[in-house]
Amino acid sequence: MEKYIEAFIHAFTGTLNWIWKCIVFDMPWYTNYFWGLILISLIVWVLEILFPWRKNQAIFRKDFWLDFFYMFFNFFLFSIVISGFYKVFAVFFAHIGITANSITIINISEWNIWLQLLIFFIVLDFVQWCTHILLHRFSFLWNFHKVHHSVKEMGFAAHLRYHWMENILYKPLKTFGVMILGGFEPEQAYMVHFLAITIGHFNHSNVKITWGPLKYIFNNPVMHLYHHTYTLPAGKYGVNFGISLSLWDYIFKTDYIPEDNGVLELGFEGDENFPKDFIRQSLSGFKKN
Repeated sequence: MEKYIEAFIHAFTGTLNWIWKCIVFDMPWYTNYFWGLILISLIVWVLEILFPWRKNQAIFRKDFWLDFFYMFFNFFLFSIVISGFYKVFAVFFAHIGITANSITIINISEWNIWLQLLIFFIVLDFVQWCTHILLHRFSFLWNFHKVHHSVKEMGFAAHLRYHWMENILYKPLKTFGVMILGGFEPEQAYMVHFLAITIGHFNHSNVKITWGPLKYIFNNPVMHLYHHTYTLPAGKYGVNFGISLSLWDYIFKTDYIPEDNGVLELGFEGDENFPKDFIRQSLSGFKKN
């Protein structure tokens, strides 16, 4: 028991210390996730102001500050709280013989670093795409995912408005995705994480970008807006599940973009009764429908 308590405390304090070092610039600027998130957010927000897709949407759109709070809560505050529990589980699995090497499918640690990062990006995105489908497919998971779909006006900060339970689901599966690649996460992985944040912010922004022919590879605001549509095609429990890549939706026929004028109702059936504040939204997923 002592080793588990020690692991918990070490992970908790380590994460807290890491975030503080980010805030006070006590680390290389290119690995600073705190100020990196702020910089990416400001850039995308300025583009929303200069080139708005939905002209009648206010600069401080509906729930702007709620989404802003979610951004920092999910990305940093909850990371501090949950880090200790993840470490305890890692120690437990190591104790029973389940390690990164024990489930490795392919070891790419000797490959060219840029190819490693590309594979790392693709595998993590596919794992998240599959996880995203689960969030829509099963009602007990959808109850938590409703928080993200309660957005009624889309903007960059909506990217990180999601229930903290999604962290608990996504993190282990993403870790598993890394472990099957030989348990590696290269030092340069920060580039993959910043790229994913940037694409996610753009996907939720009030800017009309489709990337031209690359729309069949990368997700975009037009495609993702229809993921949040109130009215889904008949028989569908969701469309356009892509996180960074749209590729999976086109391969598995879950793509849906009937038009691109950006004028459509967002949300889900019954969302008029969904809580409007952080506390009640956080508790909503645990209540029986």
